[in-house]
Amino acid sequence: MSKTKETPLLVASKMGTVEMVQRILKKFPIAIQDTDSNEKNILLLAVEHRQTDVYNWLIGEKYPDYLFYHVDKHGNNAMHLAAMYQKLEVWRIPGSALQLQGERKWYKYVKHTLPPQSYVRYNNKGQTPRQIFVETHAKLLGDGTQWLVTTANSFSVVAALIATVAFATSSTIPGGADDDGHPHLENQPAFNVFSIASLVSLCFSVTALVFFLAILTSRCQHNDFEKDLPRKLLLGLTSLFASITAILISFCAAHFFVLRDKFRTAAIPIYGATCIPVVFFAFNQFPLYVDLIRSYIQNLPLRSYKVFYTDSSEATSSDQKKEVKEKDD
Repeated sequence: MSKTKETPLLVASKMGTVEMVQRILKKFPIAIQDTDSNEKNILLLAVEHRQTDVYNWLIGEKYPDYLFYHVDKHGNNAMHLAAMYQKLEVWRIPGSALQLQGERKWYKYVKHTLPPQSYVRYNNKGQTPRQIFVETHAKLLGDGTQWLVTTANSFSVVAALIATVAFATSSTIPGGADDDGHPHLENQPAFNVFSIASLVSLCFSVTALVFFLAILTSRCQHNDFEKDLPRKLLLGLTSLFASITAILISFCAAHFFVLRDKFRTAAIPIYGATCIPVVFFAFNQFPLYVDLIRSYIQNLPLRSYKVFYTDSSEATSSDQKKEVKEKDD
């Protein structure tokens, strides 16, 4: 049985080499009609392999409508291929939950940028793009949900412990109070720092606990991973960092009254050293924090090119598969 070989244009589109796509089409405009053995054109290949640069360039050019209306031999259009999970971490964000978020954003991005007339509801198997998305992303949804629940459960324990300590601290008056109920040390600057920091720590720890509990009780559906769950995790982490910082400041301010005047100046470096656990904890969680912020604010996550492509249709008789590894930019 004869097999259609991939042209340089199709390979460039699949690999995301947008410069080569531009040069080929500029010199050979007729190449826009090239299709592979599965009858996929350059637009379908770019969508299937999540090549955002190639796709954005194609939709920005004034090409004939048939480029966007094209379907492969299985009846899949661009929306169907955008919904298919390739089982590769193509987005430059770690973790199953954020990968699912990237897949969801890519699916909606293709849906909103394609001409409405190019949308074909069913393929040859009678499947809609949404059905394909739910079916092919089932395992990724399970892995992402497990990671998210485990992370939220761990952080909620820390937030609950800080809330317990902060509540006990905020209801304590250092140095006691007089008969009228006024604190003896209310005129001391450290007393004001202690009062404010303990209250801030209590508020932020309870806030963090609420966000983490909201994650644990969430439905964890596909659309929840797009904005809702990452936002809750991001706000929960922010509140947790603030509560830890505030409880340490409250401890240092309260301990300041214990020391005598001649030791107070010498104790300042020691108080600074107590911030090391916060810095260490924040340093370990900083990559996750940055990934959450970046994935939340971006309409489309950055494409990673450190991916192995394996085309089983080109396997030899001995079932050997050819792997091509792109350079990570």
